[in-house]
Amino acid sequence: MKKLLLFFVAIAFTFASCGDKKKDEVKKEAEPAKEEVKVEEPAAADTGDQIALGEKLFAEKTCTACHSLDAKVIGPSIKDIIKIYDEKGGNLVKFLKGNAEAIVDTDPGQVAIMKANLDGFVKDMSPEELQAVTAYMRKVAK
Repeated sequence: MKKLLLFFVAIAFTFASCGDKKKDEVKKEAEPAKEEVKVEEPAAADTGDQIALGEKLFAEKTCTACHSLDAKVIGPSIKDIIKIYDEKGGNLVKFLKGNAEAIVDTDPGQVAIMKANLDGFVKDMSPEELQAVTAYMRKVAK
């Protein structure tokens, strides 16, 4: 009796699993191939558009959580960042990409926090977006 029951369970399992494969095959045949459409944001046409994009990204990427205009919060103020980068001839976009060392706050603990945040927030940003953030920071620092 047990053997008969096991036999029916095995048959039921076989039919059930074959039916799922058939359903998947039917779905694949029925679904039209989807073309991946890549929508790109329009390039900033002028400095005003670039600054607006930079302001938007500065807020969206939560840069405001650590940086304010003229006071140190967790990280240095925007004014201090721009002042030091200008004085030392640093490249802020290179730094944001992770291709340059920190020159504003060089404390090892602070640098570790910055690198972790940059890896999380700006790694997927295009060079144009990074340039827009820099343009925004320069504009508000004046």
